[in-house]
Amino acid sequence: MSSLSQLDNLRVVLVNPRNPLNIGAAARAMSNFGFFHLRVVNPYELAFREARSAVGASPLLARAEEFKSLAEAVADCTLIVGTTAVGRRDPQHTVKRPEQGAPLIRKRLANSGVALLFGSEKRGLSNEDLSHCHWLLRIPTREDHRSMNLGQAVAVCLYELARDPHAAPSPAKRTAASAAELERITSALLDALIASGYLKSPPAASQKRRTAAPTDEKIRRLVRRLHLTTSDADLLLGILRQILWKSRSDNHPAR
Repeated sequence: MSSLSQLDNLRVVLVNPRNPLNIGAAARAMSNFGFFHLRVVNPYELAFREARSAVGASPLLARAEEFKSLAEAVADCTLIVGTTAVGRRDPQHTVKRPEQGAPLIRKRLANSGVALLFGSEKRGLSNEDLSHCHWLLRIPTREDHRSMNLGQAVAVCLYELARDPHAAPSPAKRTAASAAELERITSALLDALIASGYLKSPPAASQKRRTAAPTDEKIRRLVRRLHLTTSDADLLLGILRQILWKSRSDNHPAR
């Protein structure tokens, strides 16, 4: 996730939005990813602040700024990025995919304000709106169905901005089972295999439990291929001991 200062420098600007539910969905996506500055230019429905789709983002929606013109909405920003489905239009701008544009936006966000523009649900951004933009983003939808729902488009773009492509998830700490723990499991597993009849019992005259060394070795290698952790080894050993206890109880019932 990007730093808080970077996130705070982004302005999401909805230009001529028509459906209050879409504005609410956009606000919800902003709250999900940690962006809190929503600007609305000439909303079609003035009651958008009460949109029920802004689940968990009502305060953000209540603080949304309204503007009469796009020029006023982006006046304090040094980078203006529009979004478009392109289609048959010739935007006369550089068009980038979200993963290509996100690093450039994040870099500018470190020092100044950036406006990310989304057009109306019906027509998108007009040519006049696009004239305010430095370059454009296009989400790579399929050619036969380019246009996305406004709230969904906001979510996709903000996800790409919020994520850190260089940050790998921290692996859970796992302590590998020791050789002694693995040997106890091997021994218990061999006992269980003999008790179940899968392996033959050693001759009664022999004090050694096992006579088939190759089988012992196979089981030992099998246990090691499991790459058990200490907690896994404790659990598995407990299971095997319970199986052995139950097997012996059944074979020697109390009189």
